[in-house]
Amino acid sequence: MKTLISRNLLLIFAAVFLFSCNQSKQNDVVTEKSESDGLDRTSLPIPEPPFGGKIGETYKDSKEEWPKLVTPPQGAPNIVIILLDDVGFGQVSTFGGPVPTPELDKLAANGLKYNRFHTTAICGPSRAALLTGRNHHNAGSGFLAEWATGYPSYNCMIPKTTSTSGRILKGNGYNTSWFGKNHNTPDWESSVVGPFDRWPTGLGFDYFYGFISGETHQYYPVLFENTKAVEPDKTPEQGYHFMTDMTDRAINWMEYSKSVAPQKPFMMYFAPGAAHAPHHAPKEWREKFKGKFDKGWDVVRQETYERQLKMGIIPPGTKLTERPDWVTPWDKLSADQKKLFARLMENYAGYLSFADHETGRLLEAISKLPDADNTLIFYIVGDNGASSEGGMEGTINEVKALSGIATPLADNLKHLDEIGNPNTEPHYPVGWAWAGNAPFQWVKQVASHFGGSRNPMVVSWPKVIKDKGGMRSQFVHLIDVLPTILDASHLPAPKSVDGVEQKPMDGVSFLSTFADKNAKPVRTRQYFEIFSNRAIYDNGWVAAAQHTFPWRQDFAPGNWDNDKWELYNIDEDYSESTDLAKKYPEKLEELKAIFKEEAKKNNVYPLDDRGTGRLISPKPTPSDPKRKHFTFYAGATRLAETASPNTKNKSHSITAVIELPTKASNGIIVASGGSSAGFALYVQNGKLVYHYNYFDDSRYVITSKEAIPLGKSTVRFDFAYDGGGTGKGGTGKLYINNKLVGEGRIDKTVAARFGIDTFGIGEDSGSPVTTSYQVPFKFTGKIDKVDIDLR
Repeated sequence: MKTLISRNLLLIFAAVFLFSCNQSKQNDVVTEKSESDGLDRTSLPIPEPPFGGKIGETYKDSKEEWPKLVTPPQGAPNIVIILLDDVGFGQVSTFGGPVPTPELDKLAANGLKYNRFHTTAICGPSRAALLTGRNHHNAGSGFLAEWATGYPSYNCMIPKTTSTSGRILKGNGYNTSWFGKNHNTPDWESSVVGPFDRWPTGLGFDYFYGFISGETHQYYPVLFENTKAVEPDKTPEQGYHFMTDMTDRAINWMEYSKSVAPQKPFMMYFAPGAAHAPHHAPKEWREKFKGKFDKGWDVVRQETYERQLKMGIIPPGTKLTERPDWVTPWDKLSADQKKLFARLMENYAGYLSFADHETGRLLEAISKLPDADNTLIFYIVGDNGASSEGGMEGTINEVKALSGIATPLADNLKHLDEIGNPNTEPHYPVGWAWAGNAPFQWVKQVASHFGGSRNPMVVSWPKVIKDKGGMRSQFVHLIDVLPTILDASHLPAPKSVDGVEQKPMDGVSFLSTFADKNAKPVRTRQYFEIFSNRAIYDNGWVAAAQHTFPWRQDFAPGNWDNDKWELYNIDEDYSESTDLAKKYPEKLEELKAIFKEEAKKNNVYPLDDRGTGRLISPKPTPSDPKRKHFTFYAGATRLAETASPNTKNKSHSITAVIELPTKASNGIIVASGGSSAGFALYVQNGKLVYHYNYFDDSRYVITSKEAIPLGKSTVRFDFAYDGGGTGKGGTGKLYINNKLVGEGRIDKTVAARFGIDTFGIGEDSGSPVTTSYQVPFKFTGKIDKVDIDLR
C-alpha cells in the first residue's frame, strides 16, 4: 500500500514538473518575442490579444492558448530611484561637503556624478516632476498641498493626464514599489474614505510602505502599508527608527520579487524622510560629530568650497558667493548661540550620515542580485537645497518654528543633550542652510537661485556606464529622469493611459551622457518658480528674481513689479556670483520675456506669494465643509489632522459615551496631534483629564475633582473660545453625567496645525500628546461613541 502511494505521488510530482517546464518555456518565448511582438505600448493598458487557439465541442477537438503576459522589452533594466530630502549641494562628502557619505562615495566611484542637476526647490513639486516627467505646474503641483489653492496648477492633485513612472512601467510588465515619503497625496484625500487615486497604489505602484505627508516623526512615524494605517513593530526604546524600517522593507520586497520571478525587472522608488526635519539621529550617530562644527558656518562653507575645487566638483575659477545680510557671521554670535547651533548641526550630520549608511544596505542588497549589473540607479541627493525653515535661531520644535513662534535661546539650551531624541523635533538655523548650499546663493524654496534648485546626482548602471567615477556637466532637471528611464528600457512615452490622453513629457532623455561626457546638451531652456521666487535658464544664461523668504510665512510683498531681476552667465560663472543685469540690460529683458512665455506655456500663473494666508485658506474635506456635528466610534484612528474636525479658533464640545468595567480602566477617549502640539481627553486613575499641549511650551491640564463611576457614563469637555482672532485662549470645563467636575484656563491655542501627527478615538497613535502616559494608551473600557460639536 505504501509503495502504491509513493508511486502515485511520484507521478503527480512528475506531472506538475512537466507543466511547470512548459509554462517556463512559454514565458521564455514571450520574453524573447517581447521586442518584436507588435505590441502598441503607446496606449496603456496594452490590450489583451485575441484568443489564438480553437474552441470545439469538446477538448478533444479544441486547442488551448494562454494569454501572453505583458513583459518589458528584452534587456530592460531594473530601475531604482533614491531621493533624499532637504540636502544641499555642499553637504555630502561625495560633492565636497562636511558630512561623510561613504556609501554614496562608493556608488559614485562606479558610476557618474552630475554637477548641473536641478530640482524645483521644494519637495512636493520636485517629486511630482520626478514621477511624471512634467514640469510641476503641469502636474498640478505648483506648491505644497498644505498651501494648495483652487487653481489647476496649484491644487496639488496630480491629474490623470500626467501618469507616473510607476503606472507606465507597471503597464509594461515591471514590478513597482514605493518606500518612504509621499507628499503627493493631498491632505484631504488621505483618510479612510479616500479617494485613493492619488495614493501611491493609485498612481501605479504595486506596493507602498511609508508616510503620506511632507514629513514624519522618525521614532513615531505615521505609517501606511498600501492604503492601510499600520504601526511600528517596536518602540523607540527598543531601537525603532523609520529609516531602518523602510530599508528593511525595501530589501525584503526586492529580494522576494527576484526570488519568485528573477527574469522580471522591477522599479523601486526609495524616498527616505532624511534629512528633512524633524532631524532624528540615533545617539551613536550624532555623537560621531561632537565638536566637528564648533568652527562655525563661515569656516565650514569655505572648507567645503575648497574641497569642491580640489575634487573637480565645481569648475576652476568658480567663486564662492558672499555671505548675505540674513546670515549672522559666526564670530558675532554669543557663546550660547554657538553651543546650540553647533549641536543642531551635529545632529543633522548624524541623521544624514545614518541615512547614507542605511541606503548603503539597500545598495549592497542590490549588488547581490543576479542581474545587479543591469540595474539602473538614480541617486538624487535632495529634492531641493538645504532648508532654512528652522529660522534664525534653530528649533527643537519644528512645527512651532514654522508657525512663526520663536523659542528663547535659554529654553532651547535646557534640552541641549536631548536634541535628536524622540521628545524633540529639531531643525538647524538659517546659517547652516546657507553653508550647506556652497558655493551658491540662497536656500530651499528660493527657486530663483541654485542654492534652492541645484542638487547632486549620482547615476550607476554597471552594464552600460564604463566611465567609472566620471563627471557630467550637462544641464539636466528632474523632469528628464522619466524620459531617460523610458529610453533605457526601450519604451515609448504613452499617448493614452487608462483611456485618458496624456500631456506630452516636458523632460527629455539624457541617456546620451552615460557614454559621452561631451554629449550635446539635452536641455537648453528651463523655468523655475516656487512661491513667486522665479528664474529662467536659456542657453547658458539665467535671469533670476528672489521674492519671498522661506522662514517668513507672514511675509507677502504682493507687488511682483518691484522685484529686482538679476542676470548671470553660468557658462562662465558657475556659482552665480556676478550679477550682469546692469552690464547687459537688453539680455535681461530678453530673458524676462522668455520667462513669461514659459510661464504661460507651463501654467505657472497666477503667482501667489501668500504664506499663512494660503495655509489657513479652506481646503476640500471628505465631508460637508459646513458640517458642525461629528460622530466617531471606537477604532477611528490615524485620521489626518486636516480630515478631522477642526476645533481650532472656535468654541466646541467633545461628548463621549463610555463604559468603565473596573476602577483600573484607563486610556484615551480622543486625541489629536502629538509631542509637537495637540490635545487629549482621557481617563487616568479613575479621573477624567483634558491635556492641551501648546507646542511643548505651555501645557494646560484640567482634571476632574470626582472619579468617573463604574458602568456607563457620559463625559464632556466644553471649550469657550475668547475670540478676537486666531490662536487666542479660552476656558475649558469637564462634565461627568452633566455635572461640572473641573474647570481651567487655556491661555494660548494653536492657530493652524498641530503638526505631523494624527487624530484618533480610543488611542493616541504616534508620538504622545503628553508624557503622563505611554502611547498608544488604548482605552481599556468601552467607547460607544464620541460626538464633536463646533460652535
